[in-house]
Amino acid sequence: MRGRHLRLSFGVLKAALAAALAATKDAQPISVGGGRFSTSAARSAPPPVSAPHPSFSSFRFSRSGVSLCKRLPVLLLVCALAMSGFGCKTPGSSEEPPSDNKGPFKIGAVLSLTGTYAPLGESAKKAIDLEVGRINAQGGVNGREIQVLIEDDGTDEAKSLAAASRLIDREEVLAIIGASGTGQSMSMRSELNRAGVAQISLAGGTVITDDFDSLVFQTPWSNTLVVPYILDAMVARNVSKVALLSDSGGYGKDGRAVILQEAPKLGLEIVSDQTFNPGDTDMSTQLTKVRSSDADAILLWNAGKEAAIIVRNATDLGLNLPMFGGSGQARLEFIEGAGEAGNGFVFATGRSLVPDNWEKGSAQHEAVSKFAEEYKAKYGEPPDIFAGHAFDAMAIVVAALERTEGMPTPAELRDAIEQTSGIPGFGGTFTFSANDHNGLGKKDVALYVVRDGKWETAE
Repeated sequence: MRGRHLRLSFGVLKAALAAALAATKDAQPISVGGGRFSTSAARSAPPPVSAPHPSFSSFRFSRSGVSLCKRLPVLLLVCALAMSGFGCKTPGSSEEPPSDNKGPFKIGAVLSLTGTYAPLGESAKKAIDLEVGRINAQGGVNGREIQVLIEDDGTDEAKSLAAASRLIDREEVLAIIGASGTGQSMSMRSELNRAGVAQISLAGGTVITDDFDSLVFQTPWSNTLVVPYILDAMVARNVSKVALLSDSGGYGKDGRAVILQEAPKLGLEIVSDQTFNPGDTDMSTQLTKVRSSDADAILLWNAGKEAAIIVRNATDLGLNLPMFGGSGQARLEFIEGAGEAGNGFVFATGRSLVPDNWEKGSAQHEAVSKFAEEYKAKYGEPPDIFAGHAFDAMAIVVAALERTEGMPTPAELRDAIEQTSGIPGFGGTFTFSANDHNGLGKKDVALYVVRDGKWETAE
């Protein structure tokens, strides 16, 4: 274990020092290495402000009048014993207990459980909880339980960074799943690189794996897959002039950039380019500008609840243009929030949103169907794609752990994750390589339409 022997000896030293200093009934508390120890007589009194580590020359008599110097030989003996480990062997000696005990595999997860992306994070958490329970009930991984420690980033990039730091430094996790959003996923990168800990992002921004980092992997279909797919569908429906509405968050910015790059290649003209901020509650101003353009259709690109508001706002304004979107709308919150105004909305995302899109009897169909059945049995609703992304991340981590021996280091687990090959998941069949940490293709994407409060495969 990292730093185990140092922490043991120093912990023993602190405890022993405290005990020695407590030998006099009214001894005062003293700060040792940032920790505070006091006698039982002093516990009820408000603790004094910790002072810097005292030098020997600064020690005075305690209130009882007993000189600390009289206890100095005892303290020196305690120090010597603690630093020697009380006779314990040093790491690597033949008599040392094995450090590779049967403790759990600790994995971190940074999810948006509050804020704009809360529905995404909540779905992911449900999937993680479901998988952890199932895996541990079946005996864990290589005889060890798996433990996923979840942090809420509040859909805030600074909080994602802080959460990653806590999971790495305090919990010593082997890898981190998340974040829910593109901006939040990217914000964690400096901490991941500092510690050499792998990340499996649940966000769909192209930049996550295109801006290549050997530590970063991704389970969703990136914007470079989904954007061309929906643009092709728009062309097939005789759309030529597009009004684009995207949010200013990481996923919206990333998608907008891909749309502006790919649309001209297909003969599509962006005649109105409007943006809004995550958390905005009325997009009537942007839609009024769209109405004054000669757009044939509206393309939305965001992952928050604002898409449902836009659909309702458009209906209220009498703006009866066909609407299209991407993976950000593949969630129940959008359908419920849009209501009847959402009927006819067409979007592209992964094939597994409807498990029967996969050939029955295939490994893909079996894996997705089983997960969907277990998820619905536990939570009373089918999984959306954000639950699916977390399911895939868990499957990838578990398979990687199965390929390791004992307790791997973060670097060893990263290497095992990169060896992922042919794993059937919600997103598709995952195969990573040294230069591809997404592993999905156009074959894994499908087209959907919203009808009567549910999504179904579109032709």
